Amino acid sequence: MRSKSDTIRTGRAVGAVAALLAGGLVLSACSGGGGGDDKKDKGSSPSSGASVSLPRLDGAKLEIAAVWTGQEQTNFKKVLAEFEKRTGAKVTFVPAQDPIINFLGSKVAGGQPPDVALLPQPGAIKQAVDKGWAKPVGPDALKEVRKNYSQGWQDIGKVDGKQYGVYYKAANKSLVWYNAKAFENAGAKEPRTWQDLLTAAQAVYDSGVTPFSVPGADGWPLTDWFENVYLSQAGPQKYDQLAQHKIKWTDPSVKRALETLAQIWGKKDYLAGGQNGALQTEFPSSVTQTFTGGDQPKAAMVYEGDFAQVNIGETKAKVGTDAKVFPFPAVGSAAPVVSGGDAAVILKDSKAAQALMAFLASPDAATIQAKLGGYLSPNKSVPISAYPNSVQRKIAEALIASGDDFRFDMSDQAPQAFGGTPGKGEWKDLQDFLKNPGDVAGTQAKLEKDAAAAYGSGS
Repeated sequence: MRSKSDTIRTGRAVGAVAALLAGGLVLSACSGGGGGDDKKDKGSSPSSGASVSLPRLDGAKLEIAAVWTGQEQTNFKKVLAEFEKRTGAKVTFVPAQDPIINFLGSKVAGGQPPDVALLPQPGAIKQAVDKGWAKPVGPDALKEVRKNYSQGWQDIGKVDGKQYGVYYKAANKSLVWYNAKAFENAGAKEPRTWQDLLTAAQAVYDSGVTPFSVPGADGWPLTDWFENVYLSQAGPQKYDQLAQHKIKWTDPSVKRALETLAQIWGKKDYLAGGQNGALQTEFPSSVTQTFTGGDQPKAAMVYEGDFAQVNIGETKAKVGTDAKVFPFPAVGSAAPVVSGGDAAVILKDSKAAQALMAFLASPDAATIQAKLGGYLSPNKSVPISAYPNSVQRKIAEALIASGDDFRFDMSDQAPQAFGGTPGKGEWKDLQDFLKNPGDVAGTQAKLEKDAAAAYGSGS
């Protein structure tokens, strides 16, 4: 995705972003783009807070599919309601199963694909294009993309140089959330390096609290752990090579990263429930158990992205006071900045579908959901003030400040058979490694075998 000259810049930018995060993420928490209803067929001019002109679409019906559930789905439906208000179209949200490519395949086979789908992997976008499902972004949406997104976010939505995906949602996946009371009781300090993290973990353990909550029942958080360690330790150039399978998973750099992970995953007493307990813990529970239990939570720290705030919100902990966060520590010379995201892709081309894409690419849509919390946009035109608390504002600032100098989630760049399927490929291999962190060579061999099969078939 980037040249060698870009790679050189990445180290400096990552350091600056980490400094921004470190300086602002522990602040206490503080306490939509509207539009006119102009019925002219040619559309309405942006006014009263709206930035994008949308056509009247009275009578048009659209379906948009995503795997989002719970509050995330509820909040997104409020964004769709604004589109309906401004255009007169009717939009139905279609809950999809993961992996969404398989779900969409059944819909396409049945002749009833949704008009638009939100895909969580660049690899899935390419699959949708290769299968002939996806349609290119039209001129109005493309104008919004070019105006509101850095080149890096534009590029990961392209296939063969053509824009197919619009990244509506992003994630800063280089964060560690911690129970402030547990840290205070242990006399632990926010770590900046991997060694600092191990020191803090030991202090927490000595105080009588288990250091880490790891959601091993879900394979994807384990891939995120690996990617942060690998990016910081091996560097962005190796990261890009491994993401494209230009180097093998048997490479010494992978061995080093797995051995580093084993410094935590290999210590039974450092994991809530030990390895077996971790393998039975799903992501939502991994977060909530870190911020419940008073002075005796099941764990003091949980690694994951900004979206963990949604699950913290299910507890009585307040983000910024009870629940604080620090950047993923530097394992190598610089702290990592790993991002993820969901891109909107058109499956049934129409004037209404293209208008929805333009809306999703504008700050109007993202600003609505930003205000509702638990959401991060890569759209640089979304005002930082739209985010509901200081922690989230700093996370958003850091993402936008990174510009093109970030790395997209490695497993999401891989063919879905390797990087995005429960119980298979990298997800399963890292779950097996969590169960047996001493088997580094065996884990590398399994990862390489599965990667070679998936990249070779492109699926």
